[in-house]
Formats: sequence, C-alpha cells, structure tokens
Amino acid sequence: MPEVIIPGPEGRLEGRYQHSKKQNAPVALILHPHPEHGGTMNHKVVHQLFQTFADNGFSTLRFNFRGVGRSQGQFDRGEGELSDAAAALDWLQVHNPQAPSCWIAGFSFGAWVGMQVLMRRPEIAGFISVAPPANTYDFTFLAPCPSSGMFIHGTQDQIVPGEHVEKLIKKLNTQKGIEIDYRQVKGADHFFTDHLEDMAKHADEYAKMAWENRETAAINA
Repeated sequence: MPEVIIPGPEGRLEGRYQHSKKQNAPVALILHPHPEHGGTMNHKVVHQLFQTFADNGFSTLRFNFRGVGRSQGQFDRGEGELSDAAAALDWLQVHNPQAPSCWIAGFSFGAWVGMQVLMRRPEIAGFISVAPPANTYDFTFLAPCPSSGMFIHGTQDQIVPGEHVEKLIKKLNTQKGIEIDYRQVKGADHFFTDHLEDMAKHADEYAKMAWENRETAAINA
C-alpha cells in the first residue's frame, strides 16, 4: 500500500492509503491509539481495521497523529489530533470526490477522537469504535449522536471497564433515529491479545453491511 504525505495543521502527516478498485467507492478513515502510550498507525488493531475496510471495497486511509513516526508537530492532548483527523478526512475526500459516503473507525484514544470528528462532519455515515475510553475521556458531546455505528469491546478489558462503555451505549440507544450495534469479544483484553481475529470478524460484518447498504441505495436512487 502506498505511503502518502498529508498536509496537516502543524506540518506533514504520514499515512498509508489503499485506493479501492471499485468505482465510486465509499471512504474510511482509521485512527490510532494514544500517541504517548505507543499508539501509531501500525498498531495491530488499527492495521486490522484498515485491512477490513480495504478488503470490503472502501478507499481507506490510516495515518500518524502529530509527533508520531514521520508526522510533524507535538502531542496536543486531543485538540490538535482532532484537527489532524479533520485534515486527513479532507485529503481523503479530495482524492475521492465521487465517494457516496464516509466512514470513520478508531481504537481507544482514536475512538474518542473519531467520535468528535463524527460530530463535526455531517457527511460521515457511520463508525466503528473499538475499546472507546469512556472511563477516562468525556463522551457527553454525543448529544445527540448523529449516526448509527458499532462499538466493540473486550470482556476482560482492564484499562476500560465494560460498565463504562455499556453506560455510554445505553445513553446513545435512547436517542431516536440511530442504532448502536454493541459487540463484546469474550476473553479479550484492551489490546485484543489473542483475540484480534474475533474483533476483526465483528468489524468485517459491519463493513459488509455498510457496503451492501450503499449498493442498495444506489439501485433505489
């Protein structure tokens, strides 16, 4: 997959991009975990999410937040990383002007940033949030959540206890017009050690559904 350089708010952002072979394909942006705890676009969960969307026909981009890898800048506690994600989405849309829809997926810290992007970009049709850190970051900005999506969480996650994620999902499910698909991976820790394939299976099912919905909408248009 080709390496790409994206113009970001604080300089270049390093990314990896897979362009779909299918015409007028939707796009997907994948966000990595916390930069100060070893998070990069090459994290195994991020890479798996990237591959899942690419395998399902999406034009897919993952990138390093500022200060990670070859991306310029310094960690900015989430504010700057949100701007980085917006710049990456802009790049993705410029290179896919005929894309019928946008999707976003993130792992841990990346899930929190991704949900903030979702609130600011009405063109995003759906999301996958893996192990969202609902115990350490504020998700009250999802009022209301503008799109349906999927949450994936490990039952043995010791960093983000399941009850915090379930409380967030319960709140979102009270909103009209959206559906939250909540999948638990039995026995998985925060990093899905030895359970990466199980996590990927859930993400794959949701990506396939998104693609099928896209094709149905095209037929009915």
